[in-house]
Parts: sequence; structure tokens; C-alpha cells
Amino acid sequence: MTGPQRLAAGGAVVVSDPAQAASDTDAVFIMVPDTPDVEAVVARIEPALKKGQLVIDMSTIAPHSERATAERLRKNGVDYLDAPVSGGESGAIDGSLTIMAGGEQSAFDRARPLFEALGKRITHMGPVGAGQMTKLANQIAVSITLEAAAEALAFAKAGGLDATRVLDAIGAGAAASWQLSNLGPKIIARDWRPGFFIKLIRKDLRLVREAAADQKLALTRTRADGIHVQHCRRDGHELDGTQALAAALDSIAVVK
Repeated sequence: MTGPQRLAAGGAVVVSDPAQAASDTDAVFIMVPDTPDVEAVVARIEPALKKGQLVIDMSTIAPHSERATAERLRKNGVDYLDAPVSGGESGAIDGSLTIMAGGEQSAFDRARPLFEALGKRITHMGPVGAGQMTKLANQIAVSITLEAAAEALAFAKAGGLDATRVLDAIGAGAAASWQLSNLGPKIIARDWRPGFFIKLIRKDLRLVREAAADQKLALTRTRADGIHVQHCRRDGHELDGTQALAAALDSIAVVK
């Protein structure tokens, strides 16, 4: 059964035209991979939008694009929120996502009951674009923490330790993190099945670099991490989970 078929079986009305989906609704959600994708969706639905509607983008894209879209739709009386999420596939399935939203307070208040069906931690971060800036800060922390977890386990294995026992030992102390506890076992098992694709974290780190450049901010550790993610692409891990960063690190870690 395809995704649309599963949605239809659950009671959703499935249509092929984005404008048709957006018409006669109180709120429109968008969640697609990258900035050009969001811009293309908005271009398709914009003619169908009416004054008083609410558009909520839950993608992770460039903050400046969100601000431009919000300003354009505002002129037609349409409210806009950028509301990217964190929590991965498991958070989406069990409705425990972290949602960080940017936009007018009144628009956020309208959206909050909808957000509560999707997430547990829901925070209004400020004006449009603030949600995306918060998500990019999240991705900096996620990627660097994941790299640290992968290197710690590689170090333990090279030193002749049982990596699983190391994970148990350090995962309950100051080194504890979501990345270590959730992706550490997958790294040990060499299980690269995706929860969140390498190609998406690569895209997110590109967005971080672009936003940092706009702020004239040098993020040296994030830039280095982005290079390691590029190694994943080179090694054919684009459609693997982010834990496949460990495979790329393994390929460059041994001193010869």
C-alpha cells in the first residue's frame, strides 16, 4: 500500500493538485526537503489561498526565504509560520516532536492546538525565520554530538574494548546524549537504516553555513563536520541514516 493509499484508508482526502488541497481549509501544512521545494509549493497554492488562512511550513529551509514568503502572503491577509521540528521518525510516529515556531503571536496561538497533536515541546521563538534559525542551531548540536559519539565508539573499539559495554558505561554519565543512546547501538551494529537521511543533514549543514556567512560568523567545528558528511556522500551513504557518519569517520580515522 502506498503512502497516499494509507492516508486514504485512515480517512484523509487525497488530491493531486496542491491548490485543491489548500482551498477551503483553515490551515495548510507544508513539509518538503529544501528551500526551492517550499517555494515551489507556495507558488502552487498561493492562488487558492484566502484572507484569514494560516500556512505553516514545517520543513527545514533558509530563514530568509521564510521571511520573504511570509511578507508576500501577509499582503493578502494570509498568516504564515515557519515551524521546523526535531525528534526524527520516532517523534513523528508517536506525536512527541519538538516544534520551534516563528511568526506572529496570534498566528502561533491559532496553530497551537494543531501543534499539540504533533509534538510535546512547542515553543514560539519570535518572528518569522526564528523557527528556522532555532532548527539550524539544533542541527549544529546534533551533528557535532553525533560525530563525538561515533569517534568515542571508534576509539573504544580500537583500544580493544567492548563497545556495547562502553556505551552502557558512558551513556549514563556526563557524556550522555540522544545521539549516543539512540544511534550508538546502530553504529556498533553497523546498521545504517535511515531515521533521518545523511542527505538531509548535509543540506541542513549547508543552510547553517549560509546563515552563518550572512552573520559573518565562523563556525569552525560545524564546517569540519560538514566535510565529514561530504565523505558520506562520496562513499554512497546519502540515503542511509545519519549514524552512517561513523562509516565515513572510519574511512579517514586510521593513521597510516
